[in-house]
Amino acid sequence: MLRLLLTIFLFVSCFSFSQQVADLRIQGNTKLKTSFIKKISKIKAGVALDSTVIENDIQRLKRLPSVSHAYYQVFYSHDNSYNVFYNIEENFTLIPTVNIYTTNDNEFAYRLGLYEFNALGKNIAFGGFYQKDIYSSYAINFRAPNLFNRQFGLAINYQDLTTEEPVFFDNTTANYKYNNESFEILGLYELNFHNKIELGVNYFTEDYKYTSGATSPDVSESIRVHKLLYKGIYSYDNLKYHYQFVSGFKSMLNVQYVTSRNKSLPDFVIGWNDFFYFKRIKDKGNWANRLRIGVSTNDNTPFAPFSVDNNVNIRGVGNTIDRGTASMVLNSEYRHTLYEKDWFVLQGNAFIDAGTWRNPGGEIKDLLDSDNIKVYPGVGLRFIHKKIYNAIFRIDYGVGVTPDTTSGLVFGIGQYF
Repeated sequence: MLRLLLTIFLFVSCFSFSQQVADLRIQGNTKLKTSFIKKISKIKAGVALDSTVIENDIQRLKRLPSVSHAYYQVFYSHDNSYNVFYNIEENFTLIPTVNIYTTNDNEFAYRLGLYEFNALGKNIAFGGFYQKDIYSSYAINFRAPNLFNRQFGLAINYQDLTTEEPVFFDNTTANYKYNNESFEILGLYELNFHNKIELGVNYFTEDYKYTSGATSPDVSESIRVHKLLYKGIYSYDNLKYHYQFVSGFKSMLNVQYVTSRNKSLPDFVIGWNDFFYFKRIKDKGNWANRLRIGVSTNDNTPFAPFSVDNNVNIRGVGNTIDRGTASMVLNSEYRHTLYEKDWFVLQGNAFIDAGTWRNPGGEIKDLLDSDNIKVYPGVGLRFIHKKIYNAIFRIDYGVGVTPDTTSGLVFGIGQYF
């Protein structure tokens, strides 16, 4: 009630030009630098006291990996001027990452990483991972959304990824050793509180080498090609966070144009949009949804870009069991807090993952073909540390209910989406 009255007071006060901010003071932060918090906040000494601006600042702080919770207080200073206090509860941000996934076919893969999400106390993420999925892979990532000022930042990524990939053609399957070595640079720009864009380029080399399975004179057994990828990302974010609970809507559009020097891997355009919707259900429930709609150039190629994968879109389905040139995937789950005390939360969830794909060179009606539709309900557990960023250990078990499906466990760090 006190918070509501304070908000009403600030809302009314914003119409008075005589009421201003005397000073912005930061409390509770240790690693996250006070200078950085003031840099990204719009409330500053000398500006009008505005509850909407303050609320947006608090939500901005809650989105930072280094902040588990934030709230504000306002106190009278002098001559119709007020001191605004931002109170910060920090996360621990040096985080190991673990992803393990398997199916009934005894497939097993894992990814281990270490990331610092608040390097130098300035919301800079830096780290990398090692992956073992038959072959070894690794990556190094740097992301500083506020590197130059409150709105403009930079991301740099290097990756050397090697996996065994199934390639589908003529109703048969071949296995290829696939390597993707890439270097990417992105400019990050915040248009306003809700809207952001990322623009950049990725230079990479793809290498396919046949290892086993069917062969065809129309499908090369060895391909190595250099590619250039132009990327644009637009996101609208109206999510609100309260510890493990999320509410609101978010949309993220990713569009890429890829140029190639090999006719077997032609130039193509690909784009997809992720729609997220979260709703609090009473005190302990959270309904979470992700809808991904994607489409690419419809080349009749066994190397189609959209995959059906255990650790990406359908829990329990297996590691890259099919490919397509368009996809529609819905992940919906209900998360319920089973136990909460101090820093620890035990959360249970029940989910349905469902998706469908267009065959390479096929038609949109392929999305309605029962052979392309996968539906996997399942249940899982979340072990959550409220004071460590993304410290959510998840276990999910998905069971296929459509024809020719499997079942399997998916382990990982962080919510599935």
